[in-house]
Amino acid sequence: MSKIELALDKAVASLPKLKNWVLGRLCALWKKTSPYLQLDKLKKLDFTTVKAFTLKYKWRILIVLIILYAGSKTYDFFFPAGKKAGGPQVITSVVAEKRDVPLIIEATGTIISNSIVDIRPMITNTVKTIHVKDGQEVKEGELLFTLDDRNDRANYEKLKALADDAQKQYLRAKELVEKNFISKAGLETSLANAKSAQAAARSAEVQLSFDSIRSPINGRAGIINVFPGSLVQASNVVTISTSSTATSSVGSMVTITQLNPINVQFVIPEKDIPIILENKKDDAPLQVKVTIGDTGKNTYEGQVLVIDNQVDPLIAAVRVKAQIPNDKLEILPGQFARVSLNANTLKDVIAVPTQAIVIGPTGRLVYVVDKDDKVTAKPVKVPYEYLGTSVITGISAGDRIVVEGKQNLRTGSKVREAKTAKSEKPPADKTTTAEPK
Repeated sequence: MSKIELALDKAVASLPKLKNWVLGRLCALWKKTSPYLQLDKLKKLDFTTVKAFTLKYKWRILIVLIILYAGSKTYDFFFPAGKKAGGPQVITSVVAEKRDVPLIIEATGTIISNSIVDIRPMITNTVKTIHVKDGQEVKEGELLFTLDDRNDRANYEKLKALADDAQKQYLRAKELVEKNFISKAGLETSLANAKSAQAAARSAEVQLSFDSIRSPINGRAGIINVFPGSLVQASNVVTISTSSTATSSVGSMVTITQLNPINVQFVIPEKDIPIILENKKDDAPLQVKVTIGDTGKNTYEGQVLVIDNQVDPLIAAVRVKAQIPNDKLEILPGQFARVSLNANTLKDVIAVPTQAIVIGPTGRLVYVVDKDDKVTAKPVKVPYEYLGTSVITGISAGDRIVVEGKQNLRTGSKVREAKTAKSEKPPADKTTTAEPK
Protein backbone atom coordinates (compact mmCIF):
# COMPACT_ATOMS: atom_id res chain seq x y z
CA MET A 1 0.00 0.00 0.00
CA SER A 2 2.93 2.28 0.61
CA LYS A 3 3.94 2.09 -3.10
CA ILE A 4 0.41 3.05 -4.24
CA GLU A 5 0.33 5.93 -1.85
CA LEU A 6 3.71 7.14 -3.09
CA ALA A 7 2.52 7.00 -6.71
CA LEU A 8 -0.64 8.95 -5.94
CA ASP A 9 1.37 11.56 -4.07
CA LYS A 10 3.66 12.00 -7.10
CA ALA A 11 0.70 12.31 -9.46
CA VAL A 12 -0.96 14.95 -7.29
CA ALA A 13 2.33 16.80 -7.07
CA SER A 14 2.72 16.83 -10.89
CA LEU A 15 -0.78 18.31 -11.55
CA PRO A 16 0.34 21.94 -11.16
CA LYS A 17 3.16 21.36 -13.64
CA LEU A 18 0.66 19.81 -16.17
CA LYS A 19 -1.68 22.75 -15.68
CA ASN A 20 1.08 25.26 -16.35
CA TRP A 21 2.15 23.34 -19.54
CA VAL A 22 -1.41 23.27 -20.96
CA LEU A 23 -1.89 26.95 -20.25
CA GLY A 24 1.41 27.74 -21.94
CA ARG A 25 0.46 25.79 -25.09
CA LEU A 26 -2.95 27.47 -25.28
CA CYS A 27 -1.37 30.90 -24.97
CA ALA A 28 1.08 30.14 -27.74
CA LEU A 29 -1.74 28.86 -30.01
CA TRP A 30 -3.84 31.93 -29.28
CA LYS A 31 -0.99 34.19 -30.27
CA LYS A 32 -0.69 32.39 -33.62
CA THR A 33 -4.42 32.33 -34.44
CA SER A 34 -5.60 35.52 -32.83
CA PRO A 35 -8.04 37.53 -35.08
CA TYR A 36 -6.29 40.72 -34.18
CA LEU A 37 -3.00 39.34 -35.38
CA GLN A 38 -4.67 38.10 -38.63
CA LEU A 39 -6.12 41.57 -39.21
CA ASP A 40 -2.65 43.02 -38.82
CA LYS A 41 -1.38 40.55 -41.42
CA LEU A 42 -4.23 41.41 -43.82
CA LYS A 43 -3.39 45.08 -43.47
CA LYS A 44 0.16 44.32 -44.49
CA LEU A 45 -1.00 42.51 -47.70
CA ASP A 46 -0.37 44.32 -51.02
CA PHE A 47 -1.12 43.61 -54.71
CA THR A 48 2.26 42.02 -55.32
CA THR A 49 1.83 39.53 -52.47
CA VAL A 50 -1.72 38.61 -53.57
CA LYS A 51 -0.63 38.18 -57.19
CA ALA A 52 2.27 35.96 -56.23
CA PHE A 53 0.00 33.85 -54.01
CA THR A 54 -2.61 33.51 -56.80
CA LEU A 55 -0.03 32.48 -59.40
CA LYS A 56 1.55 30.00 -57.00
CA TYR A 57 -1.73 28.28 -56.05
CA LYS A 58 -3.79 28.99 -59.21
CA TRP A 59 -4.64 25.35 -59.96
CA ARG A 60 -5.69 24.71 -56.36
CA ILE A 61 -7.88 27.81 -56.43
CA LEU A 62 -9.46 26.70 -59.76
CA ILE A 63 -10.19 23.21 -58.40
CA VAL A 64 -11.82 24.70 -55.30
CA LEU A 65 -14.05 26.96 -57.44
CA ILE A 66 -15.09 24.02 -59.66
CA ILE A 67 -15.96 21.95 -56.59
CA LEU A 68 -18.03 24.80 -55.16
CA TYR A 69 -19.89 25.28 -58.51
CA ALA A 70 -20.62 21.55 -58.88
CA GLY A 71 -21.83 21.42 -55.29
CA SER A 72 -24.19 24.35 -55.93
CA LYS A 73 -25.69 22.66 -59.01
CA THR A 74 -26.02 19.34 -57.19
CA TYR A 75 -27.83 21.07 -54.36
CA ASP A 76 -30.23 22.74 -56.83
CA PHE A 77 -30.90 19.38 -58.49
CA PHE A 78 -31.75 17.48 -55.31
CA PHE A 79 -33.47 20.43 -53.67
CA PRO A 80 -35.48 22.14 -56.48
CA ALA A 81 -36.58 25.73 -56.32
CA GLY A 82 -40.17 24.62 -55.77
CA LYS A 83 -39.18 23.04 -52.44
CA LYS A 84 -37.15 25.98 -51.26
CA ALA A 85 -38.58 28.80 -49.32
CA GLY A 86 -39.60 31.73 -51.50
CA GLY A 87 -42.53 33.55 -53.07
CA PRO A 88 -44.65 32.12 -55.90
CA GLN A 89 -43.61 32.79 -59.49
CA VAL A 90 -45.80 35.08 -61.59
CA ILE A 91 -47.29 33.36 -64.68
CA THR A 92 -49.97 33.75 -67.32
CA SER A 93 -52.13 30.70 -67.97
CA VAL A 94 -55.00 29.54 -70.16
CA VAL A 95 -57.55 26.76 -69.83
CA ALA A 96 -57.26 24.04 -72.47
CA GLU A 97 -60.50 23.38 -74.32
CA LYS A 98 -61.77 21.19 -77.14
CA ARG A 99 -62.70 22.75 -80.47
CA ASP A 100 -62.60 22.18 -84.21
CA VAL A 101 -59.34 23.18 -85.85
CA PRO A 102 -58.99 23.54 -89.65
CA LEU A 103 -56.08 21.61 -91.09
CA ILE A 104 -54.21 24.10 -93.28
CA ILE A 105 -51.47 23.20 -95.75
CA GLU A 106 -49.24 26.06 -96.88
CA ALA A 107 -47.73 26.05 -100.38
CA THR A 108 -46.33 28.38 -103.00
CA GLY A 109 -47.51 28.39 -106.58
CA THR A 110 -47.78 30.26 -109.86
CA ILE A 111 -50.75 31.97 -111.46
CA ILE A 112 -51.70 30.37 -114.78
CA SER A 113 -54.43 31.16 -117.26
CA ASN A 114 -57.58 29.09 -117.29
CA SER A 115 -57.35 29.05 -121.08
CA ILE A 116 -54.77 30.52 -123.44
CA VAL A 117 -54.81 30.38 -127.25
CA ASP A 118 -52.18 31.44 -129.78
CA ILE A 119 -54.00 32.86 -132.84
CA ARG A 120 -52.29 31.51 -135.96
CA PRO A 121 -53.38 31.57 -139.62
CA MET A 122 -54.57 28.39 -141.28
CA ILE A 123 -53.38 29.56 -144.70
CA THR A 124 -50.60 31.69 -146.18
CA ASN A 125 -51.97 35.10 -146.98
CA THR A 126 -51.59 38.82 -146.30
CA VAL A 127 -53.35 40.73 -143.51
CA LYS A 128 -56.06 43.04 -144.85
CA THR A 129 -57.66 44.46 -141.69
CA ILE A 130 -56.92 44.25 -137.94
CA HIS A 131 -60.12 44.55 -135.89
CA VAL A 132 -58.56 44.32 -132.40
CA LYS A 133 -56.16 46.48 -130.40
CA ASP A 134 -53.35 45.54 -128.04
CA GLY A 135 -54.76 44.50 -124.65
CA GLN A 136 -58.39 44.63 -125.76
CA GLU A 137 -61.02 42.45 -124.09
CA VAL A 138 -62.57 40.15 -126.72
CA LYS A 139 -65.56 37.82 -126.72
CA GLU A 140 -65.84 34.35 -128.16
CA GLY A 141 -66.50 34.56 -131.93
CA GLU A 142 -65.42 38.20 -132.20
CA LEU A 143 -63.61 39.05 -135.45
CA LEU A 144 -59.89 39.67 -134.91
CA PHE A 145 -58.27 39.73 -138.35
CA THR A 146 -59.39 39.75 -141.97
CA LEU A 147 -57.03 38.40 -144.60
CA ASP A 148 -57.05 39.18 -148.33
CA ASP A 149 -59.97 36.99 -149.47
CA ARG A 150 -60.31 38.00 -153.14
CA ASN A 151 -58.90 34.82 -154.60
CA ASP A 152 -60.69 32.52 -152.14
CA ARG A 153 -64.00 34.34 -152.59
CA ALA A 154 -63.77 34.11 -156.40
CA ASN A 155 -62.96 30.41 -156.18
CA TYR A 156 -65.90 29.85 -153.86
CA GLU A 157 -68.33 31.72 -156.09
CA LYS A 158 -67.16 29.72 -159.13
CA LEU A 159 -67.58 26.38 -157.36
CA LYS A 160 -70.88 27.50 -155.88
CA ALA A 161 -72.20 28.30 -159.38
CA LEU A 162 -71.03 24.90 -160.65
CA ALA A 163 -72.75 23.20 -157.73
CA ASP A 164 -76.02 25.05 -158.44
CA ASP A 165 -75.81 24.11 -162.12
CA ALA A 166 -75.10 20.46 -161.28
CA GLN A 167 -78.13 20.43 -159.00
CA LYS A 168 -80.33 21.79 -161.79
CA GLN A 169 -78.95 19.18 -164.23
CA TYR A 170 -79.83 16.48 -161.72
CA LEU A 171 -83.41 17.74 -161.33
CA ARG A 172 -83.80 17.93 -165.16
CA ALA A 173 -82.43 14.40 -165.53
CA LYS A 174 -84.93 13.22 -162.94
CA GLU A 175 -87.82 14.54 -165.05
CA LEU A 176 -86.40 12.95 -168.20
CA VAL A 177 -86.13 9.55 -166.54
CA GLU A 178 -89.84 9.69 -165.71
CA LYS A 179 -90.56 10.27 -169.44
CA ASN A 180 -88.08 7.51 -170.42
CA PHE A 181 -85.95 9.96 -172.41
CA ILE A 182 -82.74 8.90 -170.53
CA SER A 183 -81.72 5.82 -168.61
CA LYS A 184 -81.43 5.45 -164.87
CA ALA A 185 -77.63 5.21 -165.25
CA GLY A 186 -77.62 8.73 -166.65
CA LEU A 187 -79.66 9.90 -163.62
CA GLU A 188 -77.19 8.35 -161.19
CA THR A 189 -74.29 10.01 -163.04
CA SER A 190 -76.07 13.37 -162.80
CA LEU A 191 -76.63 12.84 -159.04
CA ALA A 192 -72.96 12.03 -158.51
CA ASN A 193 -71.90 15.16 -160.40
CA ALA A 194 -74.26 17.29 -158.27
CA LYS A 195 -72.90 15.90 -154.97
CA SER A 196 -69.29 16.34 -156.12
CA ALA A 197 -69.92 19.95 -157.12
CA GLN A 198 -71.63 20.70 -153.79
CA ALA A 199 -68.71 19.16 -151.85
CA ALA A 200 -66.24 21.28 -153.81
CA ALA A 201 -68.31 24.37 -153.02
CA ARG A 202 -68.37 23.58 -149.31
CA SER A 203 -64.59 23.06 -149.33
CA ALA A 204 -64.16 26.44 -150.99
CA GLU A 205 -66.46 27.97 -148.37
CA VAL A 206 -64.28 26.55 -145.58
CA GLN A 207 -61.18 27.89 -147.31
CA LEU A 208 -62.86 31.30 -147.53
CA SER A 209 -63.68 31.21 -143.79
CA PHE A 210 -59.95 30.98 -142.99
CA ASP A 211 -59.63 34.58 -144.19
CA SER A 212 -61.76 35.74 -141.23
CA ILE A 213 -59.94 34.93 -137.97
CA ARG A 214 -62.17 35.00 -134.88
CA SER A 215 -61.50 34.59 -131.16
CA PRO A 216 -62.24 31.06 -129.89
CA ILE A 217 -62.54 32.14 -126.22
CA ASN A 218 -63.38 35.09 -124.00
CA GLY A 219 -60.25 36.83 -122.83
CA ARG A 220 -57.76 39.61 -123.26
CA ALA A 221 -55.64 40.09 -126.37
CA GLY A 222 -51.93 40.44 -125.92
CA ILE A 223 -49.49 42.34 -128.12
CA ILE A 224 -50.40 42.13 -131.80
CA ASN A 225 -47.44 40.86 -133.79
CA VAL A 226 -48.69 41.71 -137.32
CA PHE A 227 -49.70 44.79 -139.27
CA PRO A 228 -51.97 45.40 -142.28
CA GLY A 229 -50.15 44.07 -145.32
CA SER A 230 -47.99 41.61 -143.31
CA LEU A 231 -47.53 38.19 -144.85
CA VAL A 232 -48.56 35.42 -142.47
CA GLN A 233 -47.90 31.73 -142.95
CA ALA A 234 -49.51 28.61 -141.56
CA SER A 235 -47.12 27.23 -138.92
CA ASN A 236 -47.12 25.49 -135.56
CA VAL A 237 -43.94 27.25 -134.43
CA VAL A 238 -44.27 30.74 -132.98
CA THR A 239 -41.40 32.83 -134.36
CA ILE A 240 -41.30 36.61 -134.06
CA SER A 241 -38.49 38.66 -135.59
CA THR A 242 -38.10 42.36 -134.81
CA SER A 243 -35.73 44.74 -136.56
CA SER A 244 -35.30 48.50 -136.56
CA THR A 245 -37.87 48.88 -139.32
CA ALA A 246 -40.47 46.14 -138.97
CA THR A 247 -41.77 43.20 -137.00
CA SER A 248 -42.50 39.98 -138.85
CA SER A 249 -44.30 36.99 -137.38
CA VAL A 250 -44.49 33.36 -138.41
CA GLY A 251 -47.19 31.54 -136.47
CA SER A 252 -48.66 33.59 -133.63
CA MET A 253 -50.48 36.75 -134.67
CA VAL A 254 -51.76 37.47 -131.15
CA THR A 255 -52.35 35.52 -127.93
CA ILE A 256 -55.76 35.49 -126.24
CA THR A 257 -55.61 34.83 -122.51
CA GLN A 258 -58.64 34.15 -120.32
CA LEU A 259 -58.19 36.10 -117.06
CA ASN A 260 -61.51 35.62 -115.28
CA PRO A 261 -61.63 33.18 -113.65
CA ILE A 262 -57.93 32.42 -113.35
CA ASN A 263 -56.04 29.39 -112.02
CA VAL A 264 -53.18 28.85 -109.61
CA GLN A 265 -50.96 25.79 -109.77
CA PHE A 266 -48.94 24.56 -106.79
CA VAL A 267 -47.47 21.38 -105.34
CA ILE A 268 -48.33 19.46 -102.16
CA PRO A 269 -45.72 17.30 -100.38
CA GLU A 270 -46.15 13.56 -100.60
CA LYS A 271 -46.70 13.25 -96.84
CA ASP A 272 -49.84 15.43 -97.07
CA ILE A 273 -51.45 13.51 -99.93
CA PRO A 274 -53.41 11.06 -97.67
CA ILE A 275 -54.94 14.02 -95.80
CA ILE A 276 -56.13 15.61 -99.04
CA LEU A 277 -57.48 12.41 -100.57
CA GLU A 278 -59.29 11.48 -97.36
CA ASN A 279 -61.27 14.71 -97.49
CA LYS A 280 -61.68 14.43 -101.26
CA LYS A 281 -63.78 11.27 -100.81
CA ASP A 282 -66.63 13.44 -99.57
CA ASP A 283 -66.92 14.96 -103.08
CA ALA A 284 -66.71 18.40 -101.50
CA PRO A 285 -64.32 20.81 -103.26
CA LEU A 286 -61.30 21.77 -101.19
CA GLN A 287 -61.17 25.47 -100.37
CA VAL A 288 -58.07 27.60 -100.91
CA LYS A 289 -56.95 31.13 -100.05
CA VAL A 290 -54.50 32.67 -102.48
CA THR A 291 -52.36 35.68 -101.55
CA ILE A 292 -50.71 37.75 -104.27
CA GLY A 293 -47.78 40.02 -103.41
CA ASP A 294 -45.84 40.61 -100.20
CA THR A 295 -48.35 42.88 -98.45
CA GLY A 296 -50.93 40.16 -97.90
CA LYS A 297 -53.79 42.52 -98.74
CA ASN A 298 -54.71 40.89 -102.05
CA THR A 299 -56.27 37.62 -100.88
CA TYR A 300 -58.69 35.61 -103.00
CA GLU A 301 -60.81 32.59 -102.10
CA GLY A 302 -61.38 29.72 -104.49
CA GLN A 303 -61.54 25.96 -104.76
CA VAL A 304 -59.43 23.10 -106.03
CA LEU A 305 -60.17 22.00 -109.60
CA VAL A 306 -57.99 18.91 -109.90
CA ILE A 307 -55.32 16.93 -108.08
CA ASP A 308 -52.83 15.29 -110.42
CA ASN A 309 -53.00 11.50 -110.80
CA GLN A 310 -49.31 10.89 -110.14
CA VAL A 311 -46.51 12.03 -107.83
CA ASP A 312 -43.43 13.65 -109.29
CA PRO A 313 -40.57 11.46 -107.95
CA LEU A 314 -38.00 14.23 -108.42
CA ILE A 315 -39.63 16.51 -105.83
CA ALA A 316 -41.82 13.95 -103.99
CA ALA A 317 -44.92 16.10 -104.48
CA VAL A 318 -48.16 16.14 -106.42
CA ARG A 319 -49.41 19.03 -108.54
CA VAL A 320 -52.70 20.70 -107.64
CA LYS A 321 -54.67 23.24 -109.67
CA ALA A 322 -57.18 25.62 -108.08
CA GLN A 323 -59.39 28.36 -109.52
CA ILE A 324 -60.01 31.83 -108.07
CA PRO A 325 -62.15 34.77 -109.29
CA ASN A 326 -60.47 37.70 -111.01
CA ASP A 327 -63.34 40.12 -111.53
CA LYS A 328 -61.14 43.22 -111.43
CA LEU A 329 -58.54 41.61 -113.73
CA GLU A 330 -55.78 42.47 -111.25
CA ILE A 331 -54.06 39.08 -111.47
CA LEU A 332 -51.91 38.12 -114.43
CA PRO A 333 -50.46 34.72 -115.40
CA GLY A 334 -46.93 34.13 -114.14
CA GLN A 335 -47.33 35.92 -110.81
CA PHE A 336 -46.03 34.33 -107.62
CA ALA A 337 -48.74 33.24 -105.16
CA ARG A 338 -48.96 31.89 -101.62
CA VAL A 339 -51.66 29.27 -101.18
CA SER A 340 -53.39 28.10 -97.98
CA LEU A 341 -55.26 24.86 -98.61
CA ASN A 342 -57.98 23.90 -96.13
CA ALA A 343 -57.42 20.14 -96.37
CA ASN A 344 -59.54 18.94 -93.48
CA THR A 345 -61.02 19.85 -90.09
CA LEU A 346 -59.83 18.21 -86.89
CA LYS A 347 -62.91 17.59 -84.73
CA ASP A 348 -62.97 17.98 -80.92
CA VAL A 349 -59.22 18.35 -80.40
CA ILE A 350 -57.38 20.16 -77.62
CA ALA A 351 -55.80 23.32 -79.00
CA VAL A 352 -53.44 25.51 -76.98
CA PRO A 353 -51.09 28.40 -77.79
CA THR A 354 -47.82 27.14 -79.22
CA GLN A 355 -46.02 29.40 -76.75
CA ALA A 356 -47.13 27.14 -73.89
CA ILE A 357 -45.13 24.14 -75.17
CA VAL A 358 -41.64 23.62 -73.73
CA ILE A 359 -39.05 21.57 -75.61
CA GLY A 360 -37.02 19.61 -73.07
CA PRO A 361 -34.37 16.88 -73.21
CA THR A 362 -37.04 14.15 -73.15
CA GLY A 363 -39.41 15.81 -75.63
CA ARG A 364 -42.19 18.38 -75.49
CA LEU A 365 -44.09 19.19 -72.31
CA VAL A 366 -46.46 21.69 -70.74
CA TYR A 367 -46.82 22.89 -67.18
CA VAL A 368 -50.26 22.19 -65.69
CA VAL A 369 -51.41 24.23 -62.68
CA ASP A 370 -53.42 22.35 -60.04
CA LYS A 371 -55.98 23.72 -57.59
CA ASP A 372 -53.21 24.52 -55.06
CA ASP A 373 -51.43 26.74 -57.61
CA LYS A 374 -48.58 24.27 -58.01
CA VAL A 375 -47.31 23.20 -61.43
CA THR A 376 -46.68 19.73 -62.81
CA ALA A 377 -44.74 19.02 -66.00
CA LYS A 378 -46.72 16.75 -68.35
CA PRO A 379 -45.27 15.34 -71.59
CA VAL A 380 -47.38 15.99 -74.70
CA LYS A 381 -47.37 15.20 -78.42
CA VAL A 382 -48.03 17.81 -81.10
CA PRO A 383 -49.62 16.25 -84.23
CA TYR A 384 -50.42 19.63 -85.84
CA GLU A 385 -49.28 23.24 -85.49
CA TYR A 386 -50.33 26.34 -87.43
CA LEU A 387 -50.16 30.10 -86.86
CA GLY A 388 -49.43 30.03 -83.13
CA THR A 389 -51.95 27.28 -82.30
CA SER A 390 -50.94 23.69 -81.58
CA VAL A 391 -53.09 20.59 -81.33
CA ILE A 392 -51.73 18.43 -78.51
CA THR A 393 -52.44 15.13 -76.79
CA GLY A 394 -51.48 14.21 -73.23
CA ILE A 395 -53.68 16.58 -71.23
CA SER A 396 -57.41 16.84 -70.64
CA ALA A 397 -59.87 19.56 -71.53
CA GLY A 398 -60.21 22.01 -68.63
CA ASP A 399 -56.57 21.76 -67.54
CA ARG A 400 -54.98 25.09 -66.74
CA ILE A 401 -51.62 25.37 -68.48
CA VAL A 402 -48.85 27.95 -68.20
CA VAL A 403 -48.27 30.18 -71.24
CA GLU A 404 -45.87 32.86 -69.98
CA GLY A 405 -43.42 32.75 -67.08
CA LYS A 406 -42.43 29.10 -67.48
CA GLN A 407 -38.67 29.65 -67.79
CA ASN A 408 -37.66 28.68 -64.23
CA LEU A 409 -40.56 26.41 -63.37
CA ARG A 410 -40.13 22.89 -62.03
CA THR A 411 -42.60 20.31 -60.81
CA GLY A 412 -43.91 21.51 -57.48
CA SER A 413 -43.20 25.20 -58.04
CA LYS A 414 -45.68 27.61 -56.51
CA VAL A 415 -47.19 30.08 -58.96
CA ARG A 416 -49.68 32.91 -59.05
CA GLU A 417 -51.57 34.46 -61.92
CA ALA A 418 -50.36 37.81 -63.21
CA LYS A 419 -52.73 40.67 -62.59
CA THR A 420 -54.18 42.12 -65.78
CA ALA A 421 -54.57 45.84 -65.95
CA LYS A 422 -58.23 46.75 -65.87
CA SER A 423 -59.18 48.96 -68.76
CA GLU A 424 -60.59 52.25 -67.62
CA LYS A 425 -64.05 53.01 -68.80
CA PRO A 426 -63.99 55.96 -71.22
CA PRO A 427 -66.01 59.00 -70.25
CA ALA A 428 -69.50 59.13 -71.67
CA ASP A 429 -69.87 61.19 -74.80
CA LYS A 430 -72.28 64.06 -74.77
CA THR A 431 -74.32 62.46 -77.49
CA THR A 432 -74.58 59.16 -75.64
CA THR A 433 -77.81 58.56 -73.76
CA ALA A 434 -77.65 56.63 -70.50
CA GLU A 435 -79.59 53.41 -70.33
CA PRO A 436 -82.37 53.27 -67.73
CA LYS A 437 -81.57 51.25 -64.64
